[in-house]
Amino acid sequence: MEWIICIVLSYLVGAIPFGVLIARARGVNIFKVGSGNIGATNVGRIIGRPWGIACFLLDAGKGAVAVAASGSSMGVFGKTAAETGATELWLWLAVLAASLMGHMFSPYIGFRGGKGVATGFGGLLAMWPVMTIPAVIALLCWVIVVLLSRYVSLASTVAACSLPVVVITMAARQDGGLSASMPLIIVSLLLCALVVFRHRGNIARLRAGTEHRIGGRGSS
Repeated sequence: MEWIICIVLSYLVGAIPFGVLIARARGVNIFKVGSGNIGATNVGRIIGRPWGIACFLLDAGKGAVAVAASGSSMGVFGKTAAETGATELWLWLAVLAASLMGHMFSPYIGFRGGKGVATGFGGLLAMWPVMTIPAVIALLCWVIVVLLSRYVSLASTVAACSLPVVVITMAARQDGGLSASMPLIIVSLLLCALVVFRHRGNIARLRAGTEHRIGGRGSS
């Protein structure tokens, strides 16, 4: 019962549409400008970079708070995959999934939402220690690709694809091996597929040369 409460609360917290609230405070309907997305990239492009950074931190923060608070209250925070056990891992991952679903399908704004990259990153970072290092490495991949290409969508896709690679590599070296970390491996693969799917329009624009870069518009 306690896990169910954590999952429901995680969904409701993840559903807080910070991008919409920030834009509304600045007199902007974020759904009708730029890409129409409520995430940090569109907020930063339309309202200004500081606001985009604030949106990213808030979106990541809500995922982190939901996952860390649930993990701490249920006694799994700080345990390895082998110490936690498959059932508890699946339930903790369900909390992460709930925060993502809340962000993507927020009941506060008619079940619309963003792509979930920031919220997912925050949630993964908070799954100490089982997903923290993979999340940090994914962030480093994101930063490197952004600096080299100035495409946020490309960076997000590459970072998502790096996640299962790192999870599998780390799991193979830990106590219990791949079997103990199987829930983490499966979910990291699903998250990768979800991010790629949510960025399918961006990927099409990248191939066509019309995707927005940071600091510019239009084709590259």
